[in-house]
Amino acid sequence: MKEEVVIGIDGGGSNTRVMVSDLNGNVLAYAVGGASSIHKDSHAHENVQQTIRSSLAMAGCELNQVKGLYAGIAGYESEQDMEWVARLTEIEGLDCPKWYVNDSVVAHAGAFMGKPGIVVVSGTGSMILGITEQEIPIRNVDFHHYAASAARFLSYEAVYQLLAGMIDPSDETLVGQIQSFWDVENMEQLRMLALTGFIKDRQERDKKFGEMAPLVTSAAEAGSRLARNVCDEAVKQIMIGVEILGSYFQSDRIAVTGIGSVINCPYMTTELRVCLNSSPNKQYEFVTPQLSAAAGAILLAFRNLGTDVNEHMIELMRRHLHARC
Repeated sequence: MKEEVVIGIDGGGSNTRVMVSDLNGNVLAYAVGGASSIHKDSHAHENVQQTIRSSLAMAGCELNQVKGLYAGIAGYESEQDMEWVARLTEIEGLDCPKWYVNDSVVAHAGAFMGKPGIVVVSGTGSMILGITEQEIPIRNVDFHHYAASAARFLSYEAVYQLLAGMIDPSDETLVGQIQSFWDVENMEQLRMLALTGFIKDRQERDKKFGEMAPLVTSAAEAGSRLARNVCDEAVKQIMIGVEILGSYFQSDRIAVTGIGSVINCPYMTTELRVCLNSSPNKQYEFVTPQLSAAAGAILLAFRNLGTDVNEHMIELMRRHLHARC
């Protein structure tokens, strides 16, 4: 009899990460593909399906060996999204039970392994998710609050401030880097490019601005006033979301962690820690995630299948590089 496996998917706005595990917690394969969100990539369905196939091939498994699939998908916000979300895993022969949630849920599951806490997701997209002591999930978007801390927003704001002339000598290096990034020689050319809207297609434009974000976060760390203003405002918006969610926790002590390229850059992490430590409302502790989001999806697949996850299984999972953060 062939070994049964589960699939866990961390479907982000830039990459799809697929993990395959046996029912004992041994991670058999891990594959990375293109974006999972149809809002970020019109080829999202092909990306996810191909990454699933690749991961199973790496694990030496057939489709009929999959006992369950749990997927966290960026951009899955409501039942109206289910049509395109379900299509992501529509592979002939993959007939196992499948469960779908927002990608912040699998990130939380990996980070806290079922315990209360708040996860700040800030990378290609932005989301803040808290799960209270009563296991009630609360998102900042439930309040129609959005922390504009996704990569593209940092870049848009930096470029807007540059175009508005809100610079000083500390920004000289960043200004040059932004001009090089957009393949222009001076500010006049950048202004002309901006006047055309930079890039006509919105997905391509957002993707391009997202790719510029490391320039902004690195410049903030190096002392650029413009970059620090942009990053500090993003952290301020994150803190508002954290404090809103924190008010629904009974405990005065709340664990917080960060997932994503933006929040895990040195400057943003440092500033968020400072803000968390100075909160007048709760005692927040910034912690390292215990497991990756893909591993969190595996844990949730086990739970939905009725499998008891013990410490030995967790240790087996941690042996795989990509199950750890």
